[in-house]
Amino acid sequence: MGRDTGDGIRVRNIAYQPLPSQLKFHSSKARFKGFSGPIGSGKSQALCQEAVKLSYLNAGRLGLMGAPTYPMLRDATMQAFLEILGQNGIPYDLNKAENVLTLKDTGSRILFRSLDEFERLRGTNLAWFGVDELTYTAEEAWLRLEGRLRDPKAKRLCGFAVWTPKGFDWVYRRFIADKVDGYEAIIAKPFENSHLLEKVPDFYDRLKKSYDQQFFEQEVLGEYLNSNAGLVYHAFKRREHLCELEVDRRLPLLWALDFNVDPMSSVVVQVEGEVVRVVDEIVMRRASTEQACQEFWNRYAEHPAGVTIYGDASGNSMQTTGTTDYQIIRRYFNGVHYYNVQLKVPRSNPQVRERVGLVNAKLRSAEGQVQMLVAPRCKELVKDFEEVSYKPGSTVVDKEKDARRTHLSDALGYLVWQECRPLPPVGEQVRRLI
Repeated sequence: MGRDTGDGIRVRNIAYQPLPSQLKFHSSKARFKGFSGPIGSGKSQALCQEAVKLSYLNAGRLGLMGAPTYPMLRDATMQAFLEILGQNGIPYDLNKAENVLTLKDTGSRILFRSLDEFERLRGTNLAWFGVDELTYTAEEAWLRLEGRLRDPKAKRLCGFAVWTPKGFDWVYRRFIADKVDGYEAIIAKPFENSHLLEKVPDFYDRLKKSYDQQFFEQEVLGEYLNSNAGLVYHAFKRREHLCELEVDRRLPLLWALDFNVDPMSSVVVQVEGEVVRVVDEIVMRRASTEQACQEFWNRYAEHPAGVTIYGDASGNSMQTTGTTDYQIIRRYFNGVHYYNVQLKVPRSNPQVRERVGLVNAKLRSAEGQVQMLVAPRCKELVKDFEEVSYKPGSTVVDKEKDARRTHLSDALGYLVWQECRPLPPVGEQVRRLI
């Protein structure tokens, strides 16, 4: 039986041993939180256990469980929830005509609703809501539920969801890439579900035989993939390459620019042994080359190990002022008396295919070596890695789909080509600026 703690919260013991990712999801205090994971990662269990917890925490209040379609709601979401209630002996009443469940311990009511007709979601205030397979749900439905999360008597207002990755959709943008304030996403690791593997040891091996590589990576490994066209930087994986990085004052700063007025884009890199460490990015709207230099100076005014500057060969072209981008850079750093600055620029740009191939090789070589790490602050570079694609049916990088894309990855590619290609550099300008 549930018991009262004396402050209006009902407590009941539940038979549940959460996996590490599930525990992190339940522990999150975010107003809106998500659990992203592959097949077999325990998403349904996490969803239903969170719903039970909030029903007891918000005794007597109204919550909602939603799914993209009514068949999914009936056959998956509701069935999983009722199984948890039955396994733990939690008493309830279910009005099947209205799809409303009442927990007898708490008096809490739960609406079970299909989200394919989201205009019907207006109305009653909610203390909490949970959504199954959010990536198959329209963003408008989620926003309607957000607007209903306003019960003034709730102990804990919370909207939560679980999903399998489905490309760079609105869920990915809202919870991960362009995370909205108050949001948090927990990303489950593949093969984490030891409970499943104890019962079905060959579960993942059988799926690998059934799925092609891309579908296996999405459904079984839980990767976010571009499902519309071939990714240019296919070797990039957040879990492998994102890493908190700080500038090492013993190593030179390598600053690589893409000379584009809007946005003016550049990356700050350090190379340690064979490992390329992307520590920062500078992205400025409608900025000049001199303004980019000023921003670099603002961030890295003093660096004892010196700076080497990279870019593409187009920076040698004359501007309307009669100067080149590299002349502007040289003049700026001379003016601020920056210590130990070099310019390292090729006479001509490498072929795109070779430059991209070298970046992918640093991300993950054919031998499986990872020799590139990226600081999480480099959000626009990460978007490049995850979104830049080839034009359908070709090996031409699509630079037209989104004007903000390709600039940072291009800048990084010029640097990697100069520093990491197997043959010694030939014909570039290598000289001190001061």
